[in-house]
Amino acid sequence: MCSLRSTGPTTVNVRVTGLTPGPHGFHLHEYGDTTNGCISTGAHFNPTNMTHGAPEDEVRHAGDLGNIVANADGVAEATIADKQIPLDGPNTVIGRAFVVHELEDDLGKGGHELSLTTGNAGGRLACGMLKSR
Repeated sequence: MCSLRSTGPTTVNVRVTGLTPGPHGFHLHEYGDTTNGCISTGAHFNPTNMTHGAPEDEVRHAGDLGNIVANADGVAEATIADKQIPLDGPNTVIGRAFVVHELEDDLGKGGHELSLTTGNAGGRLACGMLKSR
């Protein structure tokens, strides 16, 4: 669920079940297409052509939303507020997809060859398209 205040960030309330305990990368991807599973969602949403980073970094993909953490029961709940993922305008999140990854996102700081593109967060476990009501 997402909500937008006229003067503030978009707020995303996340609840995912069935995960392995621990942190999992959580990103907004380019497309809401799930025709071939989560692979159809494309890359991280990156309208300003930046490198991967943490949600609080100035240089980051707009879709870099950090990690969600699953408890011992495999449930991850989080509330994320972010100004780079608006509900309207040219960079709207509507029609794109949130993706949960198998591994912790290293926030672009891990030194792995994939750190600056994907956060080395591994495969895609779950995804869902954002639609307007």
